[in-house]
Amino acid sequence: MSEQRTSGDFAAVKPVASDPAARPVGVALPALALIVALGAAGFTAYQWHQDRGEETVLRSELARRLANMETQNKDTALRVQQARAALHDTEVKVGVLEAKLAESQNQQVALEALYQELSRNRDEWAFADIEQSVLLASQQLQIAANVRTALIGLENVEARLQRMDQPRYSALRRALVRDIERLKALPLVDVYGTSARLDDAIAAIDRLPLAMDARARPDAVAAATAPAAEVPAWERVVREAWRELRQLVRVQSSGVQDAALLAPEQAFFLRENLKLRLLGARIALLSRDGKSYQGDLQAALAALERHFDARDSSVMITAAALRKLQSAQVQIELPDLQETLEALRKLRLPRAKGST
Repeated sequence: MSEQRTSGDFAAVKPVASDPAARPVGVALPALALIVALGAAGFTAYQWHQDRGEETVLRSELARRLANMETQNKDTALRVQQARAALHDTEVKVGVLEAKLAESQNQQVALEALYQELSRNRDEWAFADIEQSVLLASQQLQIAANVRTALIGLENVEARLQRMDQPRYSALRRALVRDIERLKALPLVDVYGTSARLDDAIAAIDRLPLAMDARARPDAVAAATAPAAEVPAWERVVREAWRELRQLVRVQSSGVQDAALLAPEQAFFLRENLKLRLLGARIALLSRDGKSYQGDLQAALAALERHFDARDSSVMITAAALRKLQSAQVQIELPDLQETLEALRKLRLPRAKGST
């Protein structure tokens, strides 16, 4: 049956194959289709291969970019962590700075309040200092009679008032100037020089010879012991015996009327008593007691002239020094600072009323 169909098919196709024009077309179509198929397959393979290479490149690029992005993410995370730590440190420092700023503001407020208080009380403090200086000068003048110290204190107060240059202190300045002029007009009392001369006189007392210890005059001794060329031998023997007898008892003149004769043990007390008189004069000088000063010097000079050898040069120098000390001015009439103290009192009254 199949053979029949085959033969029949051959028989049916036969007329077509027998056509010389149609025969090449039937052979070319399969070849063309094969070529097209092979071309398409090659193109598809080429395209697949090219797509595969591009995919590989894309995958590599993607992997590289992902690795870079991961590295960047790690760096970013590290930087974020560092930024957070820096932010935390900054917050701590800002907190500390805010605390210090608050403390500084509190201190500034306290300083401003203190400055205001000082500004309000500066005038009162200056007045209290001026008043204290004037009171000290008054005490030095009235108690210790120290004119120089009182004058220095008043001049310092007047110079300070001049620098302040405030009209309400004009009356006080006028009173101060008048008191300063009074103190400058006082006679100078050389307390230290006079005291030094008294010390020198006290130190010289132990070296002064007493009148009862003075030797006879040289001319009298020479006249008594002058040899006689033409005196007989028996008279020379008598004179030698008389000279030996005079060695046992000696009577001499001290050259002072009514000179007191003292026992040797009393000479020490005489010198000490004279020293005490001069020390008393020195104390009276420092205390400005003119009457006691003159009395002690007069008694010391009288004892010196009565009991010491007036012909000795050291006694003469000491007596001259005591007479010069008698003429020194010790006691002066010291003015008070009543006018300045009254001006201070008038300035103090309004302040006391204002404070109450």
